[in-house]
Amino acid sequence: MEISGTAGQKVRQILRGRRGKNLREYLAAYLFIFPAVFLIFMFGIFPVGFALFVSMHKWRLKRGDFIGIENFISAVDDLAYVTMFALGIGAIVAAYMLIRAVRARAAEYDEKPWLMAIPGSFYAAALLAFIYWVFVQLPEVLDIANKIVGLEKTREMFLNLLGEAFRAESVQPAWGVLVWTLGVSVVVSVAGWRLWRNRRNLSYQTQFGLAGFSLAVGIFLLVWAFREVLEAYALAAAEGVEPPIWPHVIAIASGVLLAMAGWKLWRSAEGQFTNLGFWGRILGALILMTGAVLLVIYIPAAGAMGDKDIWLGLRVTVFYSLGTVPFQLAISLFLAILLFRKMRGSEAFRIIFFLPYVTPAVAGAAVFRQLFSNRPQAPANAVLKLIGIDTQQWLREPDGIFSMLAESIGFTLPDWAGGPSQALVVVMLYSIWTFVGYDIVIYLAGLGNIPTDLVESAEIDGAGKWHVFRHITFPLLSPTTYFLSLIAIIGTFKAFGHIFVLSLGEALGTTDTFSVVIFREFFEKTRYGYASAMAFVLFAIILSLTYVNNKIQGSRVFYG
Repeated sequence: MEISGTAGQKVRQILRGRRGKNLREYLAAYLFIFPAVFLIFMFGIFPVGFALFVSMHKWRLKRGDFIGIENFISAVDDLAYVTMFALGIGAIVAAYMLIRAVRARAAEYDEKPWLMAIPGSFYAAALLAFIYWVFVQLPEVLDIANKIVGLEKTREMFLNLLGEAFRAESVQPAWGVLVWTLGVSVVVSVAGWRLWRNRRNLSYQTQFGLAGFSLAVGIFLLVWAFREVLEAYALAAAEGVEPPIWPHVIAIASGVLLAMAGWKLWRSAEGQFTNLGFWGRILGALILMTGAVLLVIYIPAAGAMGDKDIWLGLRVTVFYSLGTVPFQLAISLFLAILLFRKMRGSEAFRIIFFLPYVTPAVAGAAVFRQLFSNRPQAPANAVLKLIGIDTQQWLREPDGIFSMLAESIGFTLPDWAGGPSQALVVVMLYSIWTFVGYDIVIYLAGLGNIPTDLVESAEIDGAGKWHVFRHITFPLLSPTTYFLSLIAIIGTFKAFGHIFVLSLGEALGTTDTFSVVIFREFFEKTRYGYASAMAFVLFAIILSLTYVNNKIQGSRVFYG
């Protein structure tokens, strides 16, 4: 009685005063709406969820095997895949809209509720854990019908079987995850309430929780959709037939969406006031744009070929693009800013940096082939020997560079995480060395087009060189950078001469980009019509992409 009396006193103290009044109002409101919420869940949400559960099984009176969305495919054919992809995109857009609503509401009341994203994320995890638990628990409960066949049906037996279903070993891990996430969510939510006492606290937590849940569902659906796309292409390649239209629709739609997101992210970098936000958005935009062009051009084309060599060429091209374009643009921008300054010898350095671009590709590639020979006396191996590194195979090494680094410290990476081969890294170095000079010339033209009065005004106001570059030079160079990045990505699609010269048989095709694969199809396998058609399609797509870019960019791009 003493303990209960003490607890009662503490409860009465909490419910007193202004805070207690607000708490009583919240509790009364939640108690009033609880019956309605319970009825909506039991007779509205749960039946829909159960119907979805049933639709994913082979169900004839009793539950059968889990078959995923095969029932949907039987009903609407391949439209089911595109629908799942669209639902995934819609879920991610919904999460984005919820975050925008939070930002607008926070700006309206001049609040900073971002700390509430932590409890909101835990609530989203708890909701996902609850769905997972229900998905695991339902089969155990439904299987009671199979267990009572031929037995005398009594209330006690049903309750015993029901208890066994809830205590089943297959259910306990999911139940433990649910209890743990829900408990942590409540603790973190209360801590958030105590740290930031605001009457809109719970509302912010709810919005963040719904955004996190929607984002998780969207990612799950998109991962599933792309896994189905890859399986469809692999099946078509194995059978030597044309893949269906739906993988192409998903791949091209993904590329268009990535391009839109990349351009929006690029433009938003200009308004960032922190270096982390600025460079993070620039890097994210470059990655999105590279992925967009690869999805729009290469995945449908490669999937249509039904040839494993095309998939290897696609993978090599992805590595080649990601390993050259960002570094090429960053180095050329840095050197262009240095050469734009009036300093002694800048004209000579401009010529020196531009010389690799005008050097014949075959001659330059032949020199690189000797520099990175596998002989111990080769210049590259000689330099490594000075710092205590063993002789490398370079252009003859097919293993991924990341796998080699991991093995040097005692780790083993899976094949998909091996990265570009060491031979391809040499090809990347040659490409960067060659095209940096061209990018420098275009960047110098762009720098010359920036009004000097803007720079002078900023310097008079006390801005340092970094702030001038960050807030004036780079934003005004954004059309030039976008143009160069697009040209560079298209250039990786068409790259052939230097790659063909640098490719050796020992590399096992890990340096053969898409254009090299088409060349080998034509001249080595003598599949003339096949290779010519693919080359023409690639040409038409690149030409269309260039035309669209020029129409959209217009006068924004300075061509020098």
